[in-house]
Amino acid sequence: MIEAIRGSKEGKTVGVFIKDKFPGEYMKSWSDTITAEGLQKVDISTVVAYTMAVKEDGELALMKKAASITTDVFSKFFKERVMEIVDADEKVKHSRLAESVEKAIEDRKFLGGVDPSTVEMCYPPIIQSGGNYSLKFSVVSDKNHMHFGAITCAMGIRYKSYCSNLVRTLMVDPSQEMQDNYNFLLQVEEELLKEMKHGVKLSEAYNAVMEFVKKEKPDLVSKLTKNLGFAMGIEFREGSLVINQKNQFKLKRGMVFSISLGFADMINKEGKKEEQKKYALFIGDTIQINEEDQATVLTPVKKKIKNVGIFLKNDDEDEDEEEGDNAEELLGKGARSAALLADRTRNEMTAEEKRRTHQKELANQVNEEAKRRLTEQKGGQQIQKVRKSNVSYKNVSQMPKEKDIRDMKIFIDKKHETVIMPVFGIATPFHIATIKNISMSVEGDYTYLRINFFVPGSSLGRHEGNIFPNPEATFVKEITYRASNLKSPGDHSVPSTNLQNAFRIIKEVQKRYKTREAEEKEKEGIVKQDSLVINLNRSNPKLKDLYIRPNIAQKRMQGSLEAHTNGFRFTSVRGDKVDILYNNIKHAIFQPCDGEMIIVLHFHLKNAIMFGKKRHTDVQFYTEVGEITTDLGKHQHMHDRDDLYAEQMEREMRHKLKSAFKNFIEKVESLTKEELEFEVPFRDLGFQGAPYRSTCLLQPTSSSLCNVTEWPPFVVTLDEVELVHFERVQFHLKNFDVVIVYKDYNKKVTMINAVPVNSLDPIKEWLNSCDIKYTEGIQSLNWTKIMKTIVDDPEGFFEQGGWSFLDPESEGSGGEEDSESEIEDETFNPSADEEEEEEEDSDEDYSSETEDSDYSASLGSEEESGKDWDELEEEARKADRESQYEEVEETSNRKRKGRSSAPPPRSKKKRRH
Repeated sequence: MIEAIRGSKEGKTVGVFIKDKFPGEYMKSWSDTITAEGLQKVDISTVVAYTMAVKEDGELALMKKAASITTDVFSKFFKERVMEIVDADEKVKHSRLAESVEKAIEDRKFLGGVDPSTVEMCYPPIIQSGGNYSLKFSVVSDKNHMHFGAITCAMGIRYKSYCSNLVRTLMVDPSQEMQDNYNFLLQVEEELLKEMKHGVKLSEAYNAVMEFVKKEKPDLVSKLTKNLGFAMGIEFREGSLVINQKNQFKLKRGMVFSISLGFADMINKEGKKEEQKKYALFIGDTIQINEEDQATVLTPVKKKIKNVGIFLKNDDEDEDEEEGDNAEELLGKGARSAALLADRTRNEMTAEEKRRTHQKELANQVNEEAKRRLTEQKGGQQIQKVRKSNVSYKNVSQMPKEKDIRDMKIFIDKKHETVIMPVFGIATPFHIATIKNISMSVEGDYTYLRINFFVPGSSLGRHEGNIFPNPEATFVKEITYRASNLKSPGDHSVPSTNLQNAFRIIKEVQKRYKTREAEEKEKEGIVKQDSLVINLNRSNPKLKDLYIRPNIAQKRMQGSLEAHTNGFRFTSVRGDKVDILYNNIKHAIFQPCDGEMIIVLHFHLKNAIMFGKKRHTDVQFYTEVGEITTDLGKHQHMHDRDDLYAEQMEREMRHKLKSAFKNFIEKVESLTKEELEFEVPFRDLGFQGAPYRSTCLLQPTSSSLCNVTEWPPFVVTLDEVELVHFERVQFHLKNFDVVIVYKDYNKKVTMINAVPVNSLDPIKEWLNSCDIKYTEGIQSLNWTKIMKTIVDDPEGFFEQGGWSFLDPESEGSGGEEDSESEIEDETFNPSADEEEEEEEDSDEDYSSETEDSDYSASLGSEEESGKDWDELEEEARKADRESQYEEVEETSNRKRKGRSSAPPPRSKKKRRH
């Protein structure tokens, strides 16, 4: 090692961290060796600190998160708690209040859903009031009671080792002079923020602020804090990067600073008691340095006088106080509460009024954005899908020269997937794709083979319509062949054998063709993914004994999920592999096992991936926590030792699994430098609903609404939502429906049925907080028609007011009364075609293949039945005659039983026409 040092440059100096002491024999011997060799020790801590001060994107994301947690704890807990103390005139010690803040960071509701185990305080919160102030971060909250004057609070929260800091001063009934000084302090901070830019020296920023104070209020220069802040990261305070008069280091883009400015030892001329005479003002924020713009504040807690001032007294009370010094004590707690309540009543709206005001703003915003979006999209016209034209043979030479063709028999060319049939004595090829269905029947001595073809006017299956390359051509709808079942003298076989073989082979070829087409349709639109870069390091984050949904094979299989350089790889015990790349994940959701029987990692993908011959946009990995089924045959006592032991084991199992999954998630997030962030559903905000066939708990995450414990999963991205409409909202109904309309109007709306009406207000509150417009109505609407109308004429739709037709105010207009009955008819009495269409659409997500085949088969069977109108009319008449006979019999039986009780009214039967 010494030789290497000697060979490096001149070999005279060694860089060390002077302040850090490392005990131990090895370090002592190393230090002695350096001294013995005559090498000079140079302190490199300042240079290294300066280099490390510029944060990477992943580090910045962590620090922003830390700052947002600090903001939430201050706003949602500390400020509210101080308001309660002032309102109730409580006597609370500074140290006790500081302890309550430390406990608050263990509660998830103050942390924005972040795991409390990743959050800790940088230093114990510092709360000061009543004339004793020290504007430093090394002091501790004393045990004096909080005085209702100037209350300074400093708190710093660390998230995943990265720090943030926030300082605010709350003032109870501040005098005008205090308010003026506080406003000036805000100006000083604003001046500092303007100076904090890339390339500016720290001393220059400090001097600019001092010049501003000297110019505006020279008497406050001596009161200002000695330094104005410091760099921050994993270290809370970087001693070499302090904003003071001497520091010559330049600011760089990506640095994060904690700025803190205050005026100490200020005199309150209006103060009568000892605690009121002296006060201090202290504010501070966490900021990020930018290239050209002024620094960005990462802790945006409002700090204007109206936000930090708590005003209790009115003018009348001031007069009363002049008359008697002890007025405050005489009035006591009641007057204080009443004044504060009155102040709140005057200045604050109710939650419902706030929501309505916000929703009105959102309504205009939604219409404007939608109009702009549709104008931009207008240029690109949709390409209409044309049905693939299948050609059997490109020229005559490709036609087979088989004996059956010459003998005018039906021949199936399996290679070209073509049926060659004799039509008017000419062998005519028909591709298998043109055949809709076939049926065979035996009547007497003859076998009949009926072949139905696809023609314009017949259904081709969902979404395909009747699109033919040449719809004006002449089409054959059906062909029927007849062959004898009797063997003629000299024949080798029965003539009908050819039809029977043809029926069997056509079915086989048709099945093979449909399977291949279905696979191609699945692959259609699949975006080619990058290859997974395998990390051969054995310490890769890995979870074992997981199941995958949807299943790779018929039977579910266990496997392991491993995180690599650019994606995950799931390997089943059978050796099947499924790769999911990080850049293809839209939502990564971690569903803990709290209140659930499974623990899930769910990935909602941007582009579908193929495995198991199907395309999937939702893939999840889960493991079962407890017994999903319970043996009801056990008649054991509830305090049985085995049961208690089993419950204890299950609790331990849940805790162990949760820890393993969280550990995996943290490793993956650090591996991807926070590019992939797992969301945890907020169970407290969850509500029951039926997005598919069964009711489940739908839970919001920070960017989606999801249910991942039931299958099929339900994930809606909030950024893609245009608005949410509540249907069937009426007093006498226990449930209502939620309709989610997307910004892409060509996308089918999502319906969530049977949501309990007591969830309506919480859902509204949540949507409002997410800036999503919502409306409500008493009727169910035909959304297929509404969306078609909008897509056909978007300009006309927005000229007529856009989405305002959904607002309750617009429903009462006189013009709509005439069409109300029509809407009801459409809503509650849909035609058979619409019902069938809705049924198909509802199952579209997860059973499209099977339904396509069922749909075509059912159409085929209707045609195969072969009954004409006369036969159907005859059947209807027979049914009517039978029903009339049954009615006559019933009335005669009643008469026999006696005339004491009147007969029930007869139900009228309608005749079929």
